[in-house]
Amino acid sequence: MTATPLPPDPSDTPGTSPVRQGIQSVELAMTVLQALEEGLGPMTLSQIAAASGMQPSKTHRYLVSLGRVGLVAQSSRSGRYDLGPAMRRLGIEALRRMDEVALVSEHLPALRDRTGHAVNLAVWGDHGPVVVRWEYGSYALPITVRVGATMSLLTSSIGLVYLAHLPKTLTGPLLRGQLGTPGAPDRDELDGLIADVHRTGVAVTSGGVVPGVVSVAAPVFPAADSLPLAVAVVLPARQATDTVLASVASELLRSAQAMSKELGNPER
Repeated sequence: MTATPLPPDPSDTPGTSPVRQGIQSVELAMTVLQALEEGLGPMTLSQIAAASGMQPSKTHRYLVSLGRVGLVAQSSRSGRYDLGPAMRRLGIEALRRMDEVALVSEHLPALRDRTGHAVNLAVWGDHGPVVVRWEYGSYALPITVRVGATMSLLTSSIGLVYLAHLPKTLTGPLLRGQLGTPGAPDRDELDGLIADVHRTGVAVTSGGVVPGVVSVAAPVFPAADSLPLAVAVVLPARQATDTVLASVASELLRSAQAMSKELGNPER
């Protein structure tokens, strides 16, 4: 028995992208849920209506339907609305299924193409930041860091990102073992570098890991309390003019924000 092929979508015409028809009521219901998400707490009907751009009477009908399936709950005490038990179950299951490295890795080739430079991704391991992905750029580097390598906290841009954004209970034991090593900053210099990361959003190192190489790194924040990831753009020092570094940093920050949003943390 052979399957009968579906008829072609009439909107799919040669040379054009297909226009997918959806269900408007579902999309409107999502604006109500998004209003509750962005409200960061229980909201009144009028607040939800204003945030979703609908009249209160129409918003109320959506809230009733969403409440029937558990996506929204209304407090019997205050009358305010919030995300319901079904939404919490969906969120927990989405987090359980999420592969943070895989999701962020999908953004790396585009970041490489936009900057023209090599890009790598690191996660926090037992002994510090570990490189888990590397995308080669258009410019040859003296040497590349292999996947699986553990990076220095003090002399790598990725390490500085983690020093700036991880609690000292995690970084302290490793940091004590690296302070005082050749080429490492002292404590006063390190405090200044960490302050720069918080101020600019990125860490920049030159020749700290590989001579003749400049690295610019930024954090990617997952949802909930998961540890951040770090993404770095790596370029030859001869290419690293102030203008190029400013452009790379700007592109990296935009990409890191998109990655954080993909992981469910749009606020960072």
